[in-house]
Amino acid sequence: MGKADRYFTTGVLMKDSYQGYRVLLVHAHPDDETINNGATMAMYAALGAQVTLVTCTRGEEGEVLVEEHSHKAAAHDDLLGDHRVIELADAMKALGVVDHRFLGEPSKKYRDSGMMGTEPNNRPDCFWQADLSIAAAELAVIIDEVKPHVLITYDEFGGYGHPDHIQAHRVAMAGAEKSEWKIQKIYWNVMPRSVIQEGIDAMKELGSDFFGAESADDLPFCKDDSFVTAHIDGNAYVEQKMAAMRAHATQIAVDGPFFALSNNLGLQVWGNEYYTLVQGEKSEPFDSHGRESDLFAGVVL
Repeated sequence: MGKADRYFTTGVLMKDSYQGYRVLLVHAHPDDETINNGATMAMYAALGAQVTLVTCTRGEEGEVLVEEHSHKAAAHDDLLGDHRVIELADAMKALGVVDHRFLGEPSKKYRDSGMMGTEPNNRPDCFWQADLSIAAAELAVIIDEVKPHVLITYDEFGGYGHPDHIQAHRVAMAGAEKSEWKIQKIYWNVMPRSVIQEGIDAMKELGSDFFGAESADDLPFCKDDSFVTAHIDGNAYVEQKMAAMRAHATQIAVDGPFFALSNNLGLQVWGNEYYTLVQGEKSEPFDSHGRESDLFAGVVL
């Protein structure tokens, strides 16, 4: 094995340094990045890649799990967005990510749209109501500045149908089309059904305090395992991911290897993160299931 390479716990050969490689993630709210991609972000940042996060809203409509901050909710003092900006900054420190932006800043703020079918969807300043061409152009400016080789965002359903997740997907894909810089590989996050079921079963067995669904089939964000084309083994970075989750304290409760959102749905904190390649060529190295093990595989600097 050459000094420029290393093996991860899956036995897959990877580069020892990703200096010069750049990845851009587009997410809807603070905490989405950590839940979906925290280990991936921490791993590539630690190995020298430039990791850039664009968050589209400040999560103003989120529920609040911490009693001392309950007055900041949208229904009360409406200060949650400002607080979640601080939480996000702390989470990025935990992950080792230094380049984070909000879409539209400094001239514009897109507000959290709330869950699908709720009154906040109708606010003219919410992200769901944003002009797609304008928002995509704002992202294209960032793309042309950062020049990412890889883009990560949600699938066309936003994972589970949240309007801001759907809009983030649309903006990410349209922004990639509008930009002069051509991104070599685009991935969508995917939560494989078998992994979610394993987490549910483990939670029951260990008697976690968190409520879990009976079956992965009950959860709208689960996808068939066949959708997975890339698997990142970030188990060496789980502690950083958990620290970042704890930083999002108003939104996430962490209990050992499990976390829960405001709906009290308990899931495992994964060091393994999964993706679907939707643009670019699937390239070696592959894991034992034939899935890419490096999102930068095949990228030309």
